[in-house]
Amino acid sequence: MHILGFCRYTCIKEFRGDILKKRCIVWMLIMTLILSPAFQSAAGEAEKPAEQEQGTAEHQVAAEVAAPHALLMEVSTGTVLMGKAEDEKLHPASVTKIMTLLLILEAVEDGKIALSDTVSVSEHASSMGGSQVYLEPFEQQTVETMIKCIAVASANDACVAMAEHISGSEGDFVKRMNERAAELGMTNTHFVNCCGLDDDAHLTTARDVALMSRELLLNHPQIHEYCTIWMENIIHTTAKGSFEFGLTNTNKLIKQYEYATGLKTGYTSVAGFCVSASAKKDNIELVAVIMGGADSKSRFQDAITLLNSGFACCSLYQDENRVALADLPVTGGVEDHVALKYAGDFSYVSTDGSNLSEMKRSLELPEELSAPVEEGSTVGRVAYILNGREIGESPILAAGSVEKAGYGDYIQRAFHMFLP
Repeated sequence: MHILGFCRYTCIKEFRGDILKKRCIVWMLIMTLILSPAFQSAAGEAEKPAEQEQGTAEHQVAAEVAAPHALLMEVSTGTVLMGKAEDEKLHPASVTKIMTLLLILEAVEDGKIALSDTVSVSEHASSMGGSQVYLEPFEQQTVETMIKCIAVASANDACVAMAEHISGSEGDFVKRMNERAAELGMTNTHFVNCCGLDDDAHLTTARDVALMSRELLLNHPQIHEYCTIWMENIIHTTAKGSFEFGLTNTNKLIKQYEYATGLKTGYTSVAGFCVSASAKKDNIELVAVIMGGADSKSRFQDAITLLNSGFACCSLYQDENRVALADLPVTGGVEDHVALKYAGDFSYVSTDGSNLSEMKRSLELPEELSAPVEEGSTVGRVAYILNGREIGESPILAAGSVEKAGYGDYIQRAFHMFLP
């Protein structure tokens, strides 16, 4: 029996009192309204805009790239320009090697190793499968040659050899990889090995790949010298003799895209086709991360699409002509003044077409400081204002320290005042 018919039958048949009849009539009207096609249609339309809005936003991102996971970042500021499922954990394949290269170049910068150092290849390192340059046990290569093998040919055996050279074992090196990831804010990353071989626990995200890529690009620009090598030969010297082995870059963007500067590709059957692609046009440097691509060609096309979109929509402001900072007076200290310095460079990325030449600066400093003043302490700032809105700031620090003056300091100061 139809529910409305049942309500009508129940109300009229079972309940005879006037009050109950009125209640039943009201109930019937309510049920009629709820079950009517017009009401259901209106309810559906009320929910529809939200669904359409979400679907449209998803479609806009999906229309840009075919890969299921992607992110585009401006390097100098770390501004994320575009993203698609960028925080979902994934297998990164050889894109892992970005962290391996970062730790290698940090070790060089810290003086722990030198590019000319000799690296001996262990049996464990030479046994690595996947992409490799076929290093043999006890073979020796320089650190710089190993970097080329990793950056150009994505060599797993060279990665493990370098991990052992720097940390003593691959396990200890991987521990440092995870520590460095935490320091960089890569909250969804866990490394199990240094080369990207598939493991259920070896995971990262498109966002985290961009973070470690940015660190490498910003602080170790020499990586471009290696990542942009298209072909180069290395010499294997083993017990069997010496012979050449050709390295060919796995990143085809180096030849296909005029602004390409790196960085690293990756592929396994589990991870799909991945790339962290860096490029620079004029004064803007971008990194496009593609994860889980269906094939090699589409991952590169996705990266080009993101990079072109980024270069088209964003403009960069860098405060290169900063105002000279005068010393700031200090009261009650052993010194009368303290020198000042900027905390660092200031950059801003605009994606809305704003005229960045109209950027205004506002210097905010106190008239004086009271001792003690600690070196490196924040004493003021420069505010940056665009179109009447503050868009960022740059702290101003004390360049030295000033201790608080004691009685002896005041007596000595007074004594010097009376000297001829």
